[in-house]
Amino acid sequence: MAAIMQGIGAATNLSSSFSFDSKGFQLQSVKSLPERITSSLVVRSDGRVIPTSNLKARNVGGRLVTNAVAAKADGSTTSTASKPGHELLLFEALREGLEEEMDRDPRVCVVGEDVGHYGGSYKVTKDLAPKYGDLRVLDTPIAENSFTGMAVGAAMTGLRPIVEGMNMGFLLLAYNQISNNCGMLHYTSGGQFTIPVVIRGPGGVGRQLGAEHSQRLESYFQSIPGIQMVACSTPYNAKGLMKAAIRSENPVILFEHVLLYNLKERIPDEEYVLSLEEAEMVRPGEHITILTYSRMRYHVMQAAKTLVNKGYDPEVIDIRSLKPFDLHTIGNSVKKTHRVLIVEECMRTGGIGASLTAAINENFHDYLDAPVMCLSSQDVPTPYAGTLEEWTVVQPAQIVTAVEQLCQ
Repeated sequence: MAAIMQGIGAATNLSSSFSFDSKGFQLQSVKSLPERITSSLVVRSDGRVIPTSNLKARNVGGRLVTNAVAAKADGSTTSTASKPGHELLLFEALREGLEEEMDRDPRVCVVGEDVGHYGGSYKVTKDLAPKYGDLRVLDTPIAENSFTGMAVGAAMTGLRPIVEGMNMGFLLLAYNQISNNCGMLHYTSGGQFTIPVVIRGPGGVGRQLGAEHSQRLESYFQSIPGIQMVACSTPYNAKGLMKAAIRSENPVILFEHVLLYNLKERIPDEEYVLSLEEAEMVRPGEHITILTYSRMRYHVMQAAKTLVNKGYDPEVIDIRSLKPFDLHTIGNSVKKTHRVLIVEECMRTGGIGASLTAAINENFHDYLDAPVMCLSSQDVPTPYAGTLEEWTVVQPAQIVTAVEQLCQ
């Protein structure tokens, strides 16, 4: 392993005399980042067309907020709705963000199983190995604990590695490295080391992928101190969150859903970087706040069409930042609607919804006219049979029923 990392260091010209302009490595200022307000269409992998709106790109810095409340940035942004942009699938947007960062910073490298000439299990790293070489796009043995630990060590010595899990469930084999090393070394070293590692890969309930390939690991990792977590749901925020995660000085876990890789959306041609600590207002409304993320965003939006026809006006927020929560955006919505429904694919016991419910009750209890309701996946291993698999995950009809109950 030492020889491999020495080779990576040589390939990226990172000698002891290496100098780097820290100003060039910071996230752009709020004023320089575009605000994207558009009504473009997102096409789901099953062919359904879904409108999206109010996608904003702002930055609150690369710091790690240690409590549940994320700070809110102030500043003006510029609309890019009139600019032509280009269409990308979600996995292509991830690759474009990764490639831009590899071009910008020679310290960025990728490690994982089949990330090299095969191009990754879902082609997020396709064509990167021929361009950057086998040492910056490093194929590893089937040994998650080893290559994740190697990435942590590489980050301690100055590189900025991205670890791809062929499936996020496999990274449970590297839980010790993620928890005891990735999350703690900055603190246990007294700040001598930063661990700018990005851990990413496909996860969530697929279509008949079986229990071991359909795990929702947000609940596993949320309790680790020192880790930030974000979940992408559109090509636009996939690219913006990927770039922000790579530039962060903190370890970041980027959750990608296996059923969202073929979503298509028009994104700006110019560079943009999103905040790792900011939620996204998907649909403004007045009657109830629906908080969701990842694939469930589309189940919620499907339910919202039915709710609007029934006379309800739901406000839909993609929380996007799973740790820390953007309680500024969430709180303003709660103060307006006074009712909250959380929709997640994570398990009910100890899931993101449970933590979010606690945070809302602690901070905004006086504004609630009804108890917070949470719709989560059932606490069972995901069945292989398609019908049974569907029963374990929240469906749009359940969301409609829950909203009707809360708004009575």
